[in-house]
Amino acid sequence: MATVPPRPVRIELADLVLRAPVDADEPAIAAAFTDPPLLQWSPPPPGTDVLTWIRQRADWSSGTRVGWVVSDPGDGPVLATVSVRVDAAMDHGMIGYWTVPEARGRGIATRAVRAASRFAFDTVGLHRIELCHAVDNPGSCRVAESAGFPLEGVLRQSYRYGDGDRHDEHLHAKLRTDPD
Repeated sequence: MATVPPRPVRIELADLVLRAPVDADEPAIAAAFTDPPLLQWSPPPPGTDVLTWIRQRADWSSGTRVGWVVSDPGDGPVLATVSVRVDAAMDHGMIGYWTVPEARGRGIATRAVRAASRFAFDTVGLHRIELCHAVDNPGSCRVAESAGFPLEGVLRQSYRYGDGDRHDEHLHAKLRTDPD
């Protein structure tokens, strides 16, 4: 059975850090939440203010989510976020991510997804992680494939995105036993 650590765990990569979000990240995250592509494909939950969003992602105590902001070493500005919703009873997770406009195209999301999924497999104990994105969002498809999440199929009109419309989604998934 999967088990989420009670507090956020920092993950250091060669040129990136996955760390707990902190209140000081509010201006950067608030700015990200004004970006039209982010609002279309990864909008914050309706009515959620930025500080609430930050504190929810920094709180792992429910055992249902692990999440990080991604920054340069030295806790630089927020470049991206990545989180895994955890169904502990099923040893299953769902990964999500976004990047700020300035960080897109640099491989940051791919590296963050790889690191977060490896943590979810090795530390949390998940067996399978799914990654869904709108078919109309080819950048997320590239991230999924580059991070080792093969395409499994299309989910028809499965999710209502920021424009209020239901979109078809690609379903990608990775198993703990898949190569990195």
